[in-house]
Amino acid sequence: MSPTLLLLLVYSIGLSLLGVWIGHRVKSTGAFFVARRSLGPVLLFATILAANIGAGSTVGAAGLGYRDGLSGWWWVGSAAIGTLLLAFWVGPKLWRVAVERDLYTVGDWLEHRYGSAVRATVAILLWLGTLAILAGQLIAVAWVLNAVAGVPKVAGCLIGGAVMTVYFTAGGLLTSAWVNLVELAVLLVGFAVAVPLVLSGAGGWGAVVAAAPASAEGYLGFWGSGGSSWTYVALLVPAFIVSPGLIQKVYGARDERSVRLGVGLSALALALFAFMPPLLGMMARVYEPSLANPELALPVVLTVGLPPAIGALGLAAVFSAEVSSADAILFMLATSLSEDLYRRFLRPGATDRQVLLVARAAAVAGGMLGVGLAILLPSVIGSLSVFYSLLGVSLLVPVIAGLHVRTAGVPEALAAIGGGVAVSVALRLWGVETAGTLNAYTWGLVASALAFTLALAVRKRRRRSPPFPC
Repeated sequence: MSPTLLLLLVYSIGLSLLGVWIGHRVKSTGAFFVARRSLGPVLLFATILAANIGAGSTVGAAGLGYRDGLSGWWWVGSAAIGTLLLAFWVGPKLWRVAVERDLYTVGDWLEHRYGSAVRATVAILLWLGTLAILAGQLIAVAWVLNAVAGVPKVAGCLIGGAVMTVYFTAGGLLTSAWVNLVELAVLLVGFAVAVPLVLSGAGGWGAVVAAAPASAEGYLGFWGSGGSSWTYVALLVPAFIVSPGLIQKVYGARDERSVRLGVGLSALALALFAFMPPLLGMMARVYEPSLANPELALPVVLTVGLPPAIGALGLAAVFSAEVSSADAILFMLATSLSEDLYRRFLRPGATDRQVLLVARAAAVAGGMLGVGLAILLPSVIGSLSVFYSLLGVSLLVPVIAGLHVRTAGVPEALAAIGGGVAVSVALRLWGVETAGTLNAYTWGLVASALAFTLALAVRKRRRRSPPFPC
């Protein structure tokens, strides 16, 4: 066994044991789902940022940097914009309602605002889309482990899946917040050390510029090149405003100030971090100018561009990123099944202990399904795009309108969800990536907003119409 792999296994066992130690105190759904609403700015900052920096933000974004250049920033940068809007617009409003009504999940809020039909619809959609993003995190873990330590993909998926399932199942949000703090420290130190060392080893910025593909116009530009550009805003900003995993972490804040400060600072840190993976991807061209799979760019710089000891730290940083983001996805799966489906529809009279047991069982089942799907799916960005598009077109309009349009009800919410998902899926099935100046996801958002508005107008007209004369 290589020293790098041994170090990673020791680190993985340490994270798992820390989670189990903290989790033994978690005896209620209030602790498991919302950490007893005790998270201050530091823990909230750590768990939000750690959740946002995952496979797409590291392996995927480095691949975009390798392929498209500096404009790969927009993948993670768009997430930062969405997180900023969550911090100062949506998050505080939802936190106040959650505290007043003792809400645990986004499904709780949807039922409070619209009714049980909307809650059930969104819960089912989330289960379908969430497994795709969980698989994306585990694919990234497997690729990095394979490139750096020669671990087969199946074994890599199993290692990543086992670690996040063990510590999350032990204690839910309370465990995740503390483990995420450790993971975040390793992650940020690892990338902060790796970027200057890889740049120096590549021969400086001049060598990176010289290695840029001659055929890629705008490779060194910021706004757009190849498939990466500011258009990622339409795909990712909505998803990070209304992500159930992030909103439910916000529910765990101890006060509104913690929401604004903790989530706001995580958005700022995410915007700065967004430069690191694309830059590492661009540097990878100096070492391997013709990678068949751009998403192998980050493993290349970890193995070729860094001394072994620093490469091991970089590996631990990437592993931390994927696992911490994966546990946020597992959080959505477990809480959605146990609270939104089991307690609400299958067994309304379930005790707190029974719901907690189902939440832990759902976490284990979700982890196993995520591992299985990761073994089958081929790419990180592809699998994440499935989730982000589904999340945005199904949740953005109902959540935002629910906070600001008092007369909106179940018909408007269901119309928005159905219209957005139908149009987005139909365009993708027909192979239409762009129509006019908008892509399939953006048309889905437009359709969602139009369906909501039309349903609202029809209901208003019916209320105003006089009864038919006899």
